[in-house]
Amino acid sequence: MPRQVDYEDRRSRIAEAVCVLIARSGMESVSLRDVAAEAKVSMGAVQRCFRTKDEMLLFALEGISRRIGDRAKARIEASDSPQSAVTLLDRTLSALALVEEEDRTEARVWGAFVAHAAVSDELAAVLRETYAKLRELLVWLIGYGQDTGELRTGLDPTEEAHALVALTDGLTAQVLVGHHTPESARGVVGRYAEGLRA
Repeated sequence: MPRQVDYEDRRSRIAEAVCVLIARSGMESVSLRDVAAEAKVSMGAVQRCFRTKDEMLLFALEGISRRIGDRAKARIEASDSPQSAVTLLDRTLSALALVEEEDRTEARVWGAFVAHAAVSDELAAVLRETYAKLRELLVWLIGYGQDTGELRTGLDPTEEAHALVALTDGLTAQVLVGHHTPESARGVVGRYAEGLRA
């Protein structure tokens, strides 16, 4: 009897291989042969899971996007003072900026996808959706901070959330190229967040 293949597990392994290759050598290193070798599956297995390279890249980007959102939520839940909007905002921004050492690989992959999305409508659509979800999370956090009296009531949560998504995304790139250190990037985020306090 043929062995049962866990299709979703295989797709996830292939997507992880895509991310490993991108982090190591950039988007141009993602070939069918190299992905198959990195995932330890046959090229036929890759082709059965994904009809095209773009489909494979799209699936990998969706996984990265999900992980970034999950990380932000996990850092919120790990907070020592979950009732503090300022603490929640600080943890969320550090997760979104991808400046921690454990985030560095994902930051390289994210940057490669952002660059590639300039010429791929499908990838750009996933990124737009991801940015929208992150903005919604920040709008909620800022509104929560206004309700608790920790953040200024005159703030427009949507405008501030737009600025914070742009700030954290920009800092991700600047840390990757060495313009900022993780520490100085955290300082930039902290100073901006401090300016939102009541």
